Amino acid sequence: MGLIGQNYESYKSRKSYKSYKSYRRGKNKMKVLITGGAGFIGSHLAEGHLERGDEVYIIDDLSTGSMENIGRIKGLSNFHYYLDSVTNHHLMAELVDLCDAVYHLAAAVGVRLIVESPVKTIETNIRGTEVVLHHAAKKRKRVLIASTSEVYGKRDQVPFGENDDLVMGATDKGRWSYACSKAIDEFLAIAYWKEKKVPTVIARLFNTVGPRQTGRYGMVIPNFVRQALRGEDITVYGDGSQSRCFAHVTDVVGALIRLIESQKAVGEVYNIGNDREVTILELAEKVKSLTGSDSRIVFTPYDQAYEEGFEDMLRRVPDLSKIHKLIAYQPTVDLDEILESVIDYQRSELAASHAAACASETPAIKAAISLR
Repeated sequence: MGLIGQNYESYKSRKSYKSYKSYRRGKNKMKVLITGGAGFIGSHLAEGHLERGDEVYIIDDLSTGSMENIGRIKGLSNFHYYLDSVTNHHLMAELVDLCDAVYHLAAAVGVRLIVESPVKTIETNIRGTEVVLHHAAKKRKRVLIASTSEVYGKRDQVPFGENDDLVMGATDKGRWSYACSKAIDEFLAIAYWKEKKVPTVIARLFNTVGPRQTGRYGMVIPNFVRQALRGEDITVYGDGSQSRCFAHVTDVVGALIRLIESQKAVGEVYNIGNDREVTILELAEKVKSLTGSDSRIVFTPYDQAYEEGFEDMLRRVPDLSKIHKLIAYQPTVDLDEILESVIDYQRSELAASHAAACASETPAIKAAISLR
């Protein structure tokens, strides 16, 4: 079994996996630094580079990441991890100096965290990016800044193109603090390229999903799957008519690696995702069907789920023509396959958790259970 693990065996023949794993024949191996490398996307990105034979350094303070995400790779000789904050200037100076390129993924993520901790959201996003770019500028190291579809704000004309105007909500609406902070990150990255010639590229990610993603901070697919597998109510916020497009992490990681290697990508912004829409209600119904769950689908007003006056985007669809033209990017994993990969992962996690709980039971408890 390779580094990617059993959850990816079914994707090995896909173009996304081949791109994700592709070796650069005749070229030197890379040394890459991934901030937020113990997070969902960061850990998959680390595996992608390790599969190619590259040397990987990650830094993560585990505020939203997890050591479990890097459990299968942390013992490898070409993998190095540091449990610290990206705002540690001394450590970041050393790590950036060691590496050829930097992926800056460390950020506050998830609608719930953003609404509940707006100060942390703003400070984490902007300060972290300042530190990364400051140290990259000293030796002009290449930097990929992971941004978000949230920067399009309340824009209602789809698909969203990279050069479209951004339409932000009022400053007293907490969720827009995240969008604005990530937009500032983009401005900083482009300014460092224009003024200091730091080769930067910006990737706006649209709802990346797959195994290991947690629903702790409001991510919809892992939440729906967890609720369905446990027989709980599947909770849809609003009326479920809002739509989203979901891309599998293997597709996204393949695109990130190719972007950071492309000279033509420097100084540019690229959407990465999937452009096939599904409403949240349809998504809930798909999850219920694929899991064979008896769960009810229930509706909860946004005001109850988050905060009074919470605003959501009705549609969020990327225009993928720019990145397709550059690297021939095309999402290859469809929604059913995405959901099946998450369902399989969560089922295995539930089974492992149940087995661990049974193993820890005392003989007396086991005897009592067997008599029921």
